[in-house]
Amino acid sequence: MGEHEQRREEVPDGDQTMLDAPADGRDTGDAPGEREPTEESAPPHDVTSTEERLLAATEELRAVNDKYLRLAAEFENYKKRAQLDHRQAVRFANESLLRDILPTLDNLERALDSGQAGQDRGGVEGLIEGVHLTHKHLLDTLHKAGMTQFSGKGAMFDPARHQAVGQVETTDVPEHTVVDEHQKGYVLHDRIVRPAMVTVAQSPKEEGVES
Repeated sequence: MGEHEQRREEVPDGDQTMLDAPADGRDTGDAPGEREPTEESAPPHDVTSTEERLLAATEELRAVNDKYLRLAAEFENYKKRAQLDHRQAVRFANESLLRDILPTLDNLERALDSGQAGQDRGGVEGLIEGVHLTHKHLLDTLHKAGMTQFSGKGAMFDPARHQAVGQVETTDVPEHTVVDEHQKGYVLHDRIVRPAMVTVAQSPKEEGVES
């Protein structure tokens, strides 16, 4: 038996591992489950699933864009129709009133025809009667549309309803009383369309007092 074999036999069993270990002390053994995953062992990226999600998102975006374009076109058409309806409404706003005035024009024409026919006989009764009927019909038409006529004669002067075009000195009525009326006033619902044109009473000036 050689010298080397004799020394091997003298080493205790518990130290046999130290003899078998590499001289540099590195552990070459791989414990189960402790091996680090390499790039080759990592799970592959699901490219197909990503492409499918991208295509679905693209289709959804296209559908939303188409819906927006349709809504924009519908709104533009609605705006054009609304503008056209507004222009038509403004253009024909007075159609109903004018239609109601036409009979008044017919009565006036008949009154003129009656007056012309009675000229040879020197009579104007037909003309006067026709004018009265025409006047009444016109007032009725205006009243139907919400417009009424008012007179200021005999009332106290109201700058909101009357327009003074002259003054007259008098002691017959209190000062600022409407004594004469040149044009009647008209009110539409609760709005003054035209004030009455009037003459207002004024107290006589005392003699020797300059204005």
